[in-house]
Amino acid sequence: MRLVGNISDIKNKRDSKNADIEIYINKIEYITYKKDGKYFQPFDYEVELDIPFVLTGDCLSQTSNSQPKEGEYEFNVYEKVDGKYELNPNKQLSVSTTYVEEAGILVLTSVYYTVVISNEEFQELKRKGHKERVAKKGKKR
Repeated sequence: MRLVGNISDIKNKRDSKNADIEIYINKIEYITYKKDGKYFQPFDYEVELDIPFVLTGDCLSQTSNSQPKEGEYEFNVYEKVDGKYELNPNKQLSVSTTYVEEAGILVLTSVYYTVVISNEEFQELKRKGHKERVAKKGKKR
């Protein structure tokens, strides 16, 4: 995970001026909801990426429904479709930072990129992940 630019420049409205802000993401958390008796329960699956996924600031806006603590940010994620930005309600980004006074820099401490997917996509993703782990294990022997 890595941060380039000033993340505090991102406000409640998406802005193309923030395209120079980059967040490098190493892990994606996929979530689905399955009915367990009477209630829906969340199930998650984390995928470690070999090559970091880069989200730019022009695809982000701060969520307006929360009052975050200092250094904590939650963002809505937009996708560029046919040259227009469209909010994707199934994706969310949470970032935590710490300011190091001695060095005068803002350090990224955690990044959570969450994607809500259907049960079918979730099962397929887990199956594919299992096959990749088995293949990697076989190469190490």
